[in-house]
Amino acid sequence: MIRCYVTDRRRGGVVASAMRAIADGVDFIQIREKDLPGRELFELASTIRDLAEGSHTRVLINDRLDIALAARLNGVHLPANGLPAPCVRPLVSVLGVATHSVEEAIEAEKAHPDFIIFGPIFDTPGKTAVGLDALRKLTSSVHVPVLAIGGITPDEVPALIEAGAAGYAAIRMFQVPVPCSGGL
Repeated sequence: MIRCYVTDRRRGGVVASAMRAIADGVDFIQIREKDLPGRELFELASTIRDLAEGSHTRVLINDRLDIALAARLNGVHLPANGLPAPCVRPLVSVLGVATHSVEEAIEAEKAHPDFIIFGPIFDTPGKTAVGLDALRKLTSSVHVPVLAIGGITPDEVPALIEAGAAGYAAIRMFQVPVPCSGGL
């Protein structure tokens, strides 16, 4: 089963959470800090890359090919409205693509991504769930591993696998709580 920790520094210590995720053997850490200025994002990416060095965990960054290349990360995760996946694929060793429909997933598959993230499967703050039936339909329509995202708890993982997911991506499941918010 593929597991991906998606960072969100607003929820607590990203570095501490990355350290725990690496120790727990997650497959990927996706740095998803959209509002960080370039230099700060580069520094965070470099720190997490150094933490993951020598481990099984591969480090990706959300939608920032420039920082992925400059920080020598393993790859990029592209949002549905991000850079064209076929243009990015030759430049990175690992490519993930977010999709929100079967049609988007079929189109993304043409770029030979390593995985597709689909969701939200369950309700999350501000987002309505697409549900397990949509996940089942999508996983039966593509030949790329699909990671479910959105409101996932350990109790729901068996249902995700039964619906055809190769694993899951999550923020809260991997986040280490810290006393003050906003810190790296």
